[in-house]
Amino acid sequence: MPFSLNNLPERSQKPRDKGITLVLDKGYSVRQTEDFCEVSADYVDVVKLGWGTSYVTPNLEAKLDVYKNAGIPVYFGGTLFEAYLLRNQLDSYIKLLNRYNIEHVEVSNGTIWISDEKKQKIIKDLSADFTVYSEVGSKNPNEIIPPYKWVKVIQEELEAGSSKVICEARESGTVGVFRPNGEVRSGLIEEITDQISQDKLIFEAPKKAQQVWFIRKYGSNVNLGNIQPDEAIPLETLRLGLRGDTLLDFYSLDGEHEVDRVIKENSISNEE
Repeated sequence: MPFSLNNLPERSQKPRDKGITLVLDKGYSVRQTEDFCEVSADYVDVVKLGWGTSYVTPNLEAKLDVYKNAGIPVYFGGTLFEAYLLRNQLDSYIKLLNRYNIEHVEVSNGTIWISDEKKQKIIKDLSADFTVYSEVGSKNPNEIIPPYKWVKVIQEELEAGSSKVICEARESGTVGVFRPNGEVRSGLIEEITDQISQDKLIFEAPKKAQQVWFIRKYGSNVNLGNIQPDEAIPLETLRLGLRGDTLLDFYSLDGEHEVDRVIKENSISNEE
């Protein structure tokens, strides 16, 4: 860092197991990928090539090399996994991952239906050779999964071999752990994290207000996903309290929280 600034939150360092920033690449070119990695590589832990974009992206191999040279793991979106599974081509999908030296894989069923048992078996089988991120939650805004089912499924998928479980929100941030208007389903999230360590979860949070909510609730080292590439650095400033939205949440003076100090000073001023 070129600056010296006291009392910043302590951020985990790469390779991170917590405080993960998972970026959604929706079709960057090789040149855009180079520019992105130049400024954001230190703050990005993994990149997802969204849904089936890798299938239609030109110069895919060259693009993957840029990410590899920047030390950023890449994986193909869960919808591509579902497209192969739907066509009974899981073996072909595994060959595709090996062809491109992809070490992470997302196992999801946000659009297609598969039984919990089948999904867990796939996770178990793939986790022998890949780092598995499984995803829980539906992309259908009208399908409301009760909190107890979220907890049960997440626990079972972690036991099956998932490294992290992604809590669905889509690119829009309007399904899964969010209501259609983008509001956080706070009761659901609190029930999940009451029973499952947040370090094992990645919360998709594409909108700034959603990112702020999670950082205020769970701290700088909460795992967040579906972050737009041009939001990677802005998100890092939120994590460090270097943006107005979280400035007072992390600043302290001699161990005293800034918000408490301001309240105390105002109280003394009023008494005078």
